[in-house]
Amino acid sequence: MIGIIGAMETEIAGIRERMTAKKEKMISGIKYVVGKLGGADTVTAVCGVGKVFAAVCAQTMILEYHPDIILNTGVAGALSPELSAMDIVVAEQTVQYDMDTSPLGDPKGYISGIGIVYFKADKEATAKLFDILVRHGNKAVKGVIASGDRFVASDCLKNFITTEFNAIACEMEGAAIAQVCYVNKCRFAVLRAISDGADGLSYNEFCDKAAAVYVDVVNEFAEQYGDKNL
Repeated sequence: MIGIIGAMETEIAGIRERMTAKKEKMISGIKYVVGKLGGADTVTAVCGVGKVFAAVCAQTMILEYHPDIILNTGVAGALSPELSAMDIVVAEQTVQYDMDTSPLGDPKGYISGIGIVYFKADKEATAKLFDILVRHGNKAVKGVIASGDRFVASDCLKNFITTEFNAIACEMEGAAIAQVCYVNKCRFAVLRAISDGADGLSYNEFCDKAAAVYVDVVNEFAEQYGDKNL
């Protein structure tokens, strides 16, 4: 089974429209929709904005539905000058830029109890997603996606995230989902369409449009997953 999590309804709506044989279940205020996507058993959820909602959703999804992999989809702010609205980023690694126990001698982003800073996305799924994106004609870039409980809209914060973590995009859920997957030994991948330049200026204009860009890509990913090509 594939698990797909987005923070907002607009980030999941197009994917759910492609699903068949759908059944719904509410758990802790989050609606989980189970069905078929591209022939693959799939469960989707709109978790809500921020790392706590994302972690609650991912942990519940793992315990209730036992997905083989969780894909976090949605929109993101661009940190790299190479990226523009409607481009797509696939995470090679994720990091929580607002996790900071550095006064104790730890590196910034360090997750105590696990002992790492970066969570590595599943290589096979990441490569497959990137391949599908290229074949669909999307401009796609792989790199570090940074997550934190702030909507990034200042040059100061952008510079900190890029300098400290070499991230190319930022959002508010992916690395939390990655941490939950890590401790549960569940594969994960993150696919994000650019809605703005991490400044909020074009977010309202491009959010819905950006969220629609990856629907065909996710559907084909599910088709190949269903055919056991992953």
